[in-house]
This record gives sequence, C-alpha cells and structure tokens, in this order.
Amino acid sequence: MGVEDLYGGVEAGGTKFVCMVGGGPSNIVDRLRIETTSPEDTLTRVAQFFEVYVSSRRIRALGIGSFGPIDLEPSSPNYGCITSTPKPGWQNTNITAALQTSLHLDIAVDTDVNAAGLGEAMWGAGRGFDPFLYLTIGTGIGGGFIQNGRPLHGLSHPEMGHIRIPHDRHVDDFPGNCPFHADCFEGLANGPAIERRLGRRPEALSDEDPFWQTEAGYIGAALATYVLILSPARIILGGGIMQRRFMLPVIRRAVLESLNGYVQQAPLLERIEEYIVSPQLGSESGAFGALALARQAAAGSRSH
Repeated sequence: MGVEDLYGGVEAGGTKFVCMVGGGPSNIVDRLRIETTSPEDTLTRVAQFFEVYVSSRRIRALGIGSFGPIDLEPSSPNYGCITSTPKPGWQNTNITAALQTSLHLDIAVDTDVNAAGLGEAMWGAGRGFDPFLYLTIGTGIGGGFIQNGRPLHGLSHPEMGHIRIPHDRHVDDFPGNCPFHADCFEGLANGPAIERRLGRRPEALSDEDPFWQTEAGYIGAALATYVLILSPARIILGGGIMQRRFMLPVIRRAVLESLNGYVQQAPLLERIEEYIVSPQLGSESGAFGALALARQAAAGSRSH
C-alpha cells in the first residue's frame, strides 16, 4: 500500500483518546490509547504520536472524531472548538487548532458519533443502507445520521441524547443527571445516570437486574422517535451499554411497542433483527471513522 493511502485518525473521548495510523480495518500501521487528562497534556501526547508519521510524510491528513458539543461551522472563528461540555477543563478547548499548530497537515473534524457512523458507512454495518442512524449509548448518548455518505449538519450537529422521552416517575423516580436538561434521554439512560441512580456502575449489574427493562424502554422510546422523524434505513447501536448482548432484542421489542403498528409501510420493521443491529466494527467504529474523515480531507485537498 502506498504512502498516499495512509491516514491519521483520532477518536477523542472524554475517557480516552485512541490514535491510529492506517488505511482502514485491514491495514493498521500503529495505534495508541491515551487516557484523557488535561487538554494540554492529552493533546501534546497525541501530537507526539503522529509527529514521526507527519515528518516522514507517511500521512497527509488527520481525522478527528471528538466528544462535544463542538463547533463544526467552517466559517466560525471557533471551528473545531469543544464548547459547552460537562467534561472538567475541556470547555472552550480548540482541539483542531491545537493539533493543526503542532502537526501542520490537513485536518477534518466531526463529532465522535458522526465519525463512528462514517466508519460503519465505509467498512461496517452501514454499507448499503442510506440513510442510516448510528447511536452510541455509554458514558454519553449521541447519534450520527449519515445520508449520501455524509453526516447530517445544520444549525449545529444533532444532539440526539438530549431529546425528551416519556419519564414515568412512578416507575422510575430518578430525576435525571443531565446538567442542562435533567431527565432528557441522556440524563436518564447514560452510564453515569445508572450509577447515580443505583449506586453501582452499569458493568456491576447482573443481566437479570430489573432496571435493564427500564433502560430498554428509554432506548426504545428514543429510537421510535428517530424512526418517525428521520426514517433511517438501518439503526446501529454502539457504546458500552450495548456490550450487553441481551439488550438488543429487548430494545427491538420496545421500539415496536412504542411505534404501536404506526409505521406499517416499512417491511424492515417486520424483520427488526436486520433493522436494529450492532456495529460491525465493534468498539473501534469511532477510530476507523476518524480515518474515514482523514480520507475525505485528503481527497478534498487533492481536488483543489
């Protein structure tokens, strides 16, 4: 594989940064996991990882899939800047400018979930499905809607974790933990909400814990809303919560219950096990998606 076929990718998460050099899932040259600490320390280590590949001209472009919210308006003076994140110390960090200054190469940036969606579109469960939705359910909840091979952008990037969903306080009296909206989807169903509600991390819960039925109900209600608004041809569910494989069929049933027979013209809902699926790239959708972003950046640079 030629030098022009290698790219850099960064999956920038609130817990870890995954750095990767390669051309795709079948050609990974190098990778490194970096714990997310302060912006200065974390971004310095990211730049150090890529410096040897940039100086030797083995990579020409870098893709970043970042936690957010993040400013993705190219004309904005804060383009590539993390904005109102609850992650301590990272508010108003311009991750893109920092790495551009250090590495001096073409950089494309998007949200972590949009990047993961691009990875699944290019190499995973999104191939052949347009448009489709990629949703991650873990420490945070977010979604990327991929149409015509590109993530949906508008006023801002979609914030699918912050929609309102039914919250029956007789069933679940937890008030929610979102610092902005309390009991939005993320505030009720992300990992920290589960831990704060039950006093145990999600991975410490048994598969038989009754809360998983409540969790599946929240996810099912949200997915039904996305089906009605966006009409995706496929839904891909990733993130730490979805590592519990028993959750997928429970969520599928919850979606059908929420829709209550309304979307009858969609035959895929009759084969819902083919409609709501796991990512084919597993936990690396975001890192491979960052490589896909870099490929787009390099292609755009060559076209000018």
